[in-house]
Amino acid sequence: MLHFSKHQLANGLRLIVHEDKTTPLVCINTLYNVGAKFENPKRTGMAHLFEHLMFTGSKHAVNFDKVLEAAGGENNAFTNNDITNYYETLPAINIETAIFLEADRMQNLSLTNKSIKAQKSVVIEEFKERYLNQPYGDMDELIRKMSFKTHPYRWSTIGIAESHIADATKSELLDFYHRYYSPDNAIIAVAGNVNTQKVIDLIEKYFGNIPQGNLKKAIIPKERIQNKQRIIEHWSEVAQDAINISMHMPDRMHPDYYAMDLISDILSNGKSSRLYKNLVKGKKIFTELDAWIDGSIDPGLLQIFGHPHSKYSLKDAENALLESLQELHENPVTEYECSKVANKAVSSWIFSGIPISNKAFNLAYFELLGDIGRINEESEFYLKTTHEQIQKNISERINPNQFSILRYYAK
Repeated sequence: MLHFSKHQLANGLRLIVHEDKTTPLVCINTLYNVGAKFENPKRTGMAHLFEHLMFTGSKHAVNFDKVLEAAGGENNAFTNNDITNYYETLPAINIETAIFLEADRMQNLSLTNKSIKAQKSVVIEEFKERYLNQPYGDMDELIRKMSFKTHPYRWSTIGIAESHIADATKSELLDFYHRYYSPDNAIIAVAGNVNTQKVIDLIEKYFGNIPQGNLKKAIIPKERIQNKQRIIEHWSEVAQDAINISMHMPDRMHPDYYAMDLISDILSNGKSSRLYKNLVKGKKIFTELDAWIDGSIDPGLLQIFGHPHSKYSLKDAENALLESLQELHENPVTEYECSKVANKAVSSWIFSGIPISNKAFNLAYFELLGDIGRINEESEFYLKTTHEQIQKNISERINPNQFSILRYYAK
C-alpha cells in the first residue's frame, strides 16, 4: 500500500507527497498534461521540442544541469503522445534546489533566439537519426498513419516532418509555453525522505505566486470504428523483412484495458507463450515475434511485430500469424494461462514500483488519469481479470476486419 497526501494550490497546481524514510533521497516529478496529441496537425513535434527547451536555462538558473549536479542530483525527462514528464532525484536535504529550479523554468524559461535555434537543430538531427536513417525507423509513423484517421495519435511524438520544427516561430513557441507550462496544467509528485508539511510549504513558496496559464480545453477527436482491414506495403534498405499487425483497444481507464494487456502477454510473453511456441520454436516460421500494448491514455493499439525466417516469404509468414490469431477464437484461453500472465504482470508492477522515481511518476500519472487511488489497485485489476473476460475481448477485438497490416520488405 502506497500512502500519500494531496494538496492543491490556489493557482491550480496539484501536489502529491509520499514519505519514504528508508531512503536518503527524494524524487520530484513534474508532469505536464501536454503530449503530441495536443499539437496542431500543421505544427507537430512541439511537445518534444519543448522537452529540450526546458533544459536551456531560466531567469535565475542559466544552467539547469549544473545547478542540480552541484546539489548531488540527476534528472531526465520524456515526452509521449499524452504527456511531458520531468524528474529530479537528489539527496533529500537538497530538495529545495530542485523545487526552485522547476518553479523557475515553469515561470521564467529563457526562450532566446540562440536557444531556440540550437534545440531545433538537436531535434531535427534526432528526427533524421532515429526515424529517417535508422533501420525500421519509419515503422511507427507508417503504423500510426494507417491505424488512426481522426485521432492525433496518427503522428509520432517526433512529429510528421522536419519542417514543422524548423518553421516554428518564436511567437508560436511562446504561445505553446504560456498555454501548457502553467501550474493549472501540472502535477508535482514528491517521493522520498521528506516531511509532507515542509514539502507543501516549499511548493507554496516557489510555485504559489505563478499565475495560471492561457489553458484552453483541448478537444481531441475520437477515432472512428475501423471495420475494414487496412494494408500498407513498404520497401526499405533493411536487413530482413518484417510484419506488424495492429488492432485497436480500449483507453487506459476502461475495464477491458487489463484484458488486452494480458492477451498481449498470452501471445508473446515468454517461451511458453502461444506465438513463441507455435511460430518461433515450433514451426520456426519466425525468428522473432513480439506483442505489446502502447499503454496510451486514449484508446490505443495492441501491436504484433515479427521477422520471418529467411526461408519463408513475408506473405506466408503473415498467413501463419493470422492463423495463430484465429486459433485464439477456436482454442480459448485457459484459466491457467490467464492466471500465469496475471501473476507475471503483478510481479512486474510490484518490482517496478520500488524506485522512488517510479513511485513519484506513478502518483502523478494516476492523479492525471483522475483516480490516484488506483495506484494501489493495479494488482487487483490484473488478478480479477478472468479467462472468460479475456475470451470476450478476443472475440470482440481480435478481428481481421479491424487489423492494420504493415508489410515491411527488405529491398
